[in-house]
Amino acid sequence: MKIAISPRRLRETKPRTLALSVAFLGILATVPFASAQESPTPGFNNKIPESILSPNEVKTQIGTLEFFDGIPTKESAALLFENLDLSRGVQTFLNGMPAANFEAGRAGHIALGQVEANQVVIFDELMDSNSLFLTGNAGTVYATSFLDLERDGPTVVEIPAGTGPGIMVGSFTRNIIDMGPPGPHRGQGGKFLILPPSYDEADFEGLVPQGVYTIASSRSYAVWLLLRGFLVDGKPDYSSELFRNGIKIYPLSTAANPPEMEFIKGSGTEFNTIHSANYEFYEELHAVIDREPIEFLDPELRGLFASIGIQKGSPFTPDERMKTILTQAAKLGNATVRALFWAERDQSEFLYEGSYWKRGMIGNSHEFLADQGLGGRNIDARAQYFYMATFNSPAMVWKLIGRGSQYAWGYLDREGDYLDGGKSYKLNLPGDAPAEKFMSIVVYDSQTRSMLQTDQPFPNKNNKRDELITNDDGSIDLYFGPEAPEGKEANWIQTVPEKGWFCLLRLYSPTEPWFDKTWRPGEIELVK
Repeated sequence: MKIAISPRRLRETKPRTLALSVAFLGILATVPFASAQESPTPGFNNKIPESILSPNEVKTQIGTLEFFDGIPTKESAALLFENLDLSRGVQTFLNGMPAANFEAGRAGHIALGQVEANQVVIFDELMDSNSLFLTGNAGTVYATSFLDLERDGPTVVEIPAGTGPGIMVGSFTRNIIDMGPPGPHRGQGGKFLILPPSYDEADFEGLVPQGVYTIASSRSYAVWLLLRGFLVDGKPDYSSELFRNGIKIYPLSTAANPPEMEFIKGSGTEFNTIHSANYEFYEELHAVIDREPIEFLDPELRGLFASIGIQKGSPFTPDERMKTILTQAAKLGNATVRALFWAERDQSEFLYEGSYWKRGMIGNSHEFLADQGLGGRNIDARAQYFYMATFNSPAMVWKLIGRGSQYAWGYLDREGDYLDGGKSYKLNLPGDAPAEKFMSIVVYDSQTRSMLQTDQPFPNKNNKRDELITNDDGSIDLYFGPEAPEGKEANWIQTVPEKGWFCLLRLYSPTEPWFDKTWRPGEIELVK
């Protein structure tokens, strides 16, 4: 490349400027120019990187896409929009599960007649397999109720001393506050004042007597309360009476004369609290989004849901094309979350090296944050957790010696194969279980994720309730299968041929050996 400088310009140039100009020319002489070395891309003046160009024909998993110089044909655009709507439908299924989960629980309570704050569904004789309740527990007395803060305003919840771990969650199944031993009163009972989204907690503190209430704010109008009561001498009577005499729920506006409590029978009752796995899932999600304040979810989630027609203040009325796509999306979403759980890809979720016991709170964060938030929200962990479980609490991941609860999923055998109800299995649990209250194993149906329905209404074994056969070393062998092994009936949980199953290991008031892993359950082993 040549650059000409006229003699007159040279004479007028100051020496320092001339020196800089000569140096600049020297630099230019060393710079390679693409236009001089490479041929221009056809249709352009320069060579264009291939990475930014779109070919006229692109083969993809959804078919062959055609373009005119980067412009998709009408047929290709239609195919791409089908794929976009389908993918957003699947992502809505996976990300909307906490809300649909909550709404299904609310609908189940309404079906039982629980519609007012002073009404509580109580499992006086424990929860059995008649109830479709995600991984419900057959070893504690449940008392459960839904609050309506939009209708009732600030609402008081009184719980008695001696209550086990309790949880209160909002409409996206986010924890509002823990109760019982993990809560602020450390199991000594107390009064909670639950504020609706429109109330400012700091401003409200001066409106009630100092120290009377523990105040908690909800981001949603609907709130789900679940209390657990422990067995005493292997029986539910103590906690049943404790709840019936000690639970009080009422709007703050009626504090001077609260309505009388009403308890609704839950034990032995057939009712469903599980969200749909088909198109109806999106209707359940829309019910939540339309009911709750807009700030209830962040704009990213609202935008995702709105992209398929689920938006606050608007009816959810997809046309036939979109309804067909969402029907397919629900099938894919349901299949995907089942793959996430049963085909775990994250090896860090396993509690022990060489083991298939998976940690109870997947991701080990009740907010589902990866790497203390550096990895953002672990949306896969959140999806599979709420597909399998209902409630969410920081106490489930905290190390609370003698106060909290810990869980482990048993869903594969020693070889990493799924558990087949037509086969027989054995599980060894070492002695000195690391749980002050109790340790239990409950068996669940792989379809409903509720307690497995067999001739045993309570498909579980509890080390403080059941008279189990103990080995000489203090350990316990549990047996799972369609038939009891001879002489081991007391330690047997029945399963069903041609049905899958999984189990949860529960530890209430866990002790140090669980956390330091000096106590470790055996693997589930195939016997025959």
